[in-house]
Amino acid sequence: QVPLVESGGGLVQAGGSLRLSCAASGRSIRSYAMAWFRQAPGKEREFVAAINWSGGATYYADPVKGRCTISRDNAKNTVYLQMNSLKPEDTAVYYCAARYYTVVAGMGYDYWGQGTQVTVSS
Repeated sequence: QVPLVESGGGLVQAGGSLRLSCAASGRSIRSYAMAWFRQAPGKEREFVAAINWSGGATYYADPVKGRCTISRDNAKNTVYLQMNSLKPEDTAVYYCAARYYTVVAGMGYDYWGQGTQVTVSS
């Protein structure tokens, strides 16, 4: 098990920024690929970004490419998602996920957090 806890969500105006954090409690994430997903009301959960175990490779979904940056600090067991130029369509619950070793730019992650709400007002 990899307990994951997201934080940093909130209400922001369009054009604003947020930084989401995902902390692994009591377990090192050093050997895990990490990812962010989001789910808007009435829609399926969708991939946002992923990062390999070392942080040397990152992947982004087209809707967030150029606006979001995923990063990690293995010493702190934490993964981040910096989101800039936010749009109302970015409104969703954002989930952190982990998968042992191999990064996947899509579904296929084994461990999930509870999510953090991001709301972007127009």
